[in-house]
Amino acid sequence: MALLSDVDLAALLCSKVCHDIISPVGAIANGLEVLDDEDDEGMREVALNLIRSSARQASAKLQFCRMAFGASGSAGASLDFGEAEQVARAFVGDDKVRLGWDSPRELRPKGEIKLLLNMILMALGALPRGGTLEVMVAGRTFAVRAVGEGAKVPDATRAVLEGRTMADEIDPRLVQIYYATRLAAEAGFELAMAMDGPDAVVLAREPG
Repeated sequence: MALLSDVDLAALLCSKVCHDIISPVGAIANGLEVLDDEDDEGMREVALNLIRSSARQASAKLQFCRMAFGASGSAGASLDFGEAEQVARAFVGDDKVRLGWDSPRELRPKGEIKLLLNMILMALGALPRGGTLEVMVAGRTFAVRAVGEGAKVPDATRAVLEGRTMADEIDPRLVQIYYATRLAAEAGFELAMAMDGPDAVVLAREPG
């Protein structure tokens, strides 16, 4: 597998987070401009609704990114699957994709929680038309099943997981997949993504 330097990995992850956050933040800015320039009460209410919705979306994305990519506590800290579920539900929402969650309410090493959240991102990328994500944790086996029309494993994702992507080919779009492989290796898991009938499944478990 190609290995990115720590500096390149940090830079690419920052680029991805900024890309994900810029849309709702930009919408907030647009809504504020309308409030400044518009006297019509109807238009002002539309702008306020846009600001409210975009602020909630930005907050959900930031909280998810903080847990999925950030330190999320001191070194060696544990995190709760229940907290991860709340963050994931806010991030996924209930519009285009619905989230099912089956895991024990227990503390796990934060690396395992971060891995599971990154698996959810991978599974989201397999649902071009929306659908359902089914998260399952059983001991040292994590699975996220993407169920929906046109579900597929993107070729670029498969290449990263199989170690066929060179370091200079990893961009902000692919760095999250690469980061997930690093998280899995540190946690002692093997990470894979494959089709199971019409569904795409992200699976992490101990070797053997």
